Amino acid sequence: MAEREFDVTTPNGVMPTFAAWPEPDEHGPGPYPVIVMYMDAPGIREELRDFARRIAGQGYCAVLPDLYYRLGLLRFNLAKRTEKMGEMIFAAWHSLTNAGVARDTGALLEALGEDPNASDGPMGNVGYCMSGAFITTVAGTFPDRFAANVSLYGVWIVTENDDSPHLLAPQIAGEMYYAFAEHDDWVPDNVIPDLKATLDANGVPNEIETFPGTEHGFAFPQRPVYHEPSAEIVWGKMFELYARVLG
Repeated sequence: MAEREFDVTTPNGVMPTFAAWPEPDEHGPGPYPVIVMYMDAPGIREELRDFARRIAGQGYCAVLPDLYYRLGLLRFNLAKRTEKMGEMIFAAWHSLTNAGVARDTGALLEALGEDPNASDGPMGNVGYCMSGAFITTVAGTFPDRFAANVSLYGVWIVTENDDSPHLLAPQIAGEMYYAFAEHDDWVPDNVIPDLKATLDANGVPNEIETFPGTEHGFAFPQRPVYHEPSAEIVWGKMFELYARVLG
């Protein structure tokens, strides 16, 4: 496994980014299909880097951008989370916009064009929590690149705002996979049926799945709500989608 940290210049500053990819003797010589990992609200941490390494181990160039770069270098120690830290995490999350993340992604794609390990062909993504909105946004904003799109317990995908990500469904050309928790206060009852109806009406290939007995965050091993059987099913479905669509 190879990895590096590098900076991406965006219209709003410099975005630190982590990348991991296979050694040539593991999956043959590159370049490798790119998978962009969009972080959850607590931001960059070793748990997410380990996820990127797991994706890279399947033969992909996994890229994890730090979306909070506009606020400086933010790192939260979740093992010592306090009420005040929670307020800071939510403030950081709410500083982001769908349009801003789309611009960041455009800059990231441009930077990856110079990376010999990153294929310039169809790519995938995965987003957790707040980034369910972002993977849907970039799927509609860059339909010629994002062919395999994955959201785990995503939020703010269907809203009443003009920039609601689901409104981009007419522009999405790739496949969408959404995994939801059975118990999630962040996902109102209308979200799943409205999302499904919109994707189907626009001919977007999709699968939307709700995992019984799970709560928001069930795929993170370091959370009390971790549900390993469901998390492993999601990993399997994600890799099946990537393999089928990206090769």
